[in-house]
Amino acid sequence: MNKLVIVGTVAFDAIETPFGKTDKILGGAGTFIGLAASQFNVDAAVVSVVGGDFPQKYLDLLSNNNIDISGIEIVKDGKTFFWSGLYHNDMNSRDTLATELNVLADFNPIVPESYRDANVVMLGNLHPAIQISVLEQMHEKPDLVILDTMNFWMDNTLEELHKVINRVDVITINDEEARQLTGEYSLVVAARKIQELGPKYVVIKKGEHGALLFNDDNVFYAPALPLEEVFDPTGAGDTFAGGFVGYLAKSNDFSFENMKKAVIYGSTLASFCVEKFGTNRMENLKNKEIYLRLQEFKNLTQFEIELS
Repeated sequence: MNKLVIVGTVAFDAIETPFGKTDKILGGAGTFIGLAASQFNVDAAVVSVVGGDFPQKYLDLLSNNNIDISGIEIVKDGKTFFWSGLYHNDMNSRDTLATELNVLADFNPIVPESYRDANVVMLGNLHPAIQISVLEQMHEKPDLVILDTMNFWMDNTLEELHKVINRVDVITINDEEARQLTGEYSLVVAARKIQELGPKYVVIKKGEHGALLFNDDNVFYAPALPLEEVFDPTGAGDTFAGGFVGYLAKSNDFSFENMKKAVIYGSTLASFCVEKFGTNRMENLKNKEIYLRLQEFKNLTQFEIELS
């Protein structure tokens, strides 16, 4: 069985949307990626850090989903990373109300020895120096390295970000970030420029408008499934990444054709994530639910037409 290393935050979120608000609940990129990837029964470990205030029940939740937590450092006298956000009525824009780095400020990731031979690595959205540190700890170059990043690192650590981009096979970013990274408005041109920086594949997420996959001259588009209600978009992008990397780690096929399927799986799982606050929907997701929603995606995108 392939091994998967996931580096990303395990954190607290407090969220307010037009549908309601929460106190501190479980969140973090590493959490969402891990829960999504666990749907594929891969041997996965999360590398992260939490404080002494982090409840044991959340660690148990990850363990009970067959996620190895030996790489999650617990700083007993520290506080867990905390983010609070307010979503506007369109659910596409939000205001950050609070960001408290806490133990994340001094995070030094340690990949468990038993996972340093993992052939798939998912670098969640963190400081590029942390992402590079994880790659340096691997015994040899993994078969597949996927990077998620954001505009904050482009604004503040661009040189280091370029170094890590050069060492990955796939990068996943949203359309706004792709344009910022390259200075190009056309996403086709932007994707080509990003490939020149190192990655073989570029995934550009467009939220409710789906996702694009680029590889050389090949382009694939997957729509987002139309939903009656989007309850909480927090973690949807990370859930997409977890479904994407989980499927690839399970299938051990990193071709463009299989990446297309991985994008569909990522989009499918993200469509569940937004239906409830935080990780709530992902915690009890059943295989049959995923199968039925994949069928919805197939019906949404498949058609026959006679060309004369």
